[in-house]
Amino acid sequence: MSKILLLEDDLSLINGLTFAFSKQGYELEIARTVREAEAVWADGRYDLLILDVSLPDGSGFEVCKIVRQTSKVPIIFLTASDEEVSIIMGLDIGGDDYITKPFKLGVLLSRINALLRRSKDFADTELCSNGLRVEMVKGQVYKGDTLLDLTAGEYKLLCLLMQNPNVVLSKEQILDKLWDCQGSYIDNNTLSVYIRRLREKVEDDPSHPQKIVTVWRMGYKWNVVG
Repeated sequence: MSKILLLEDDLSLINGLTFAFSKQGYELEIARTVREAEAVWADGRYDLLILDVSLPDGSGFEVCKIVRQTSKVPIIFLTASDEEVSIIMGLDIGGDDYITKPFKLGVLLSRINALLRRSKDFADTELCSNGLRVEMVKGQVYKGDTLLDLTAGEYKLLCLLMQNPNVVLSKEQILDKLWDCQGSYIDNNTLSVYIRRLREKVEDDPSHPQKIVTVWRMGYKWNVVG
């Protein structure tokens, strides 16, 4: 079952698409504001995003820019505007398709199916930021041209942080994501040790971290520099 994130504030459209997508076998998650979309993107993995351009607190373009820092997940923009400048902007920042309202449901579903088929051949296999490159197929991390020697826990923690750039992840969120399939898990003290050891390997100056930043009383974030 493909999981789709819909960023839309029109309740009638949300209700219609929820029913139609359910019949097609899609799992749909809804966000009604840019802030909600950024939060659920940080917590989940999606096969496709449908982003409305005009929202109460901003634009779907903002969400697209955040997503494109770490992911090539297919993105379709929905908008009431068919102005060429908006279409070009949406595609230039990383959108895969652009549909203007009102639209025919069959057309939207056809485009979704086409993008999902295409994405299966070009799944995300690499994360890059702050001078680090993670080759996820091989499970290898490079700092520049140097292969880093990371433990399994350090690798999982780094991937989680890099997949959520500039997003504060609480300790609880991190612990939940790093849950071990054997039933053991990383506690708060061990997490602090992992953070310290990971900083020693990825930071230029571990005593003054710039990449893995502590946000007081909130958690940690992968701070994308530059």
